[in-house]
Amino acid sequence: MRTLPPKMVQAFAPFAPLFSKRIWQHAQLLLIGAILAPGRRTVSSALRAMGLDQYKRFHRYHRVLSRARWSSLEVGRVLLGLLVEAFVPEGSPLVVGIDETLERRWGKRIAAKGVYRDPVRSTHETFVKSSGL
Repeated sequence: MRTLPPKMVQAFAPFAPLFSKRIWQHAQLLLIGAILAPGRRTVSSALRAMGLDQYKRFHRYHRVLSRARWSSLEVGRVLLGLLVEAFVPEGSPLVVGIDETLERRWGKRIAAKGVYRDPVRSTHETFVKSSGL
């Protein structure tokens, strides 16, 4: 297994408790590979960027995303906390922008689909309703 520079290990340390010890080793490598990979950020391109494109057990890295138990919501919470800590000065207000763009997806697994005001097509004079999330 390849080792990471100490600065990288320190930067990724807040995410370590969210993964099992075995999966964390693979997740770190995929993260670095995704940062280094040009073009699309796929597992294969991340492995290629890390020089593991000929690795015989590459399927283990695909399983990090498909089978391993970890919560993308928890990872997002940790990342948001780190970003706020890094970029928002102590005692300053946090300004959050909200995007009202509708996501237009279909299928039986889309639970919150409904008819909403379409902020892209609507104006102050015209109210346009669209189906989406």
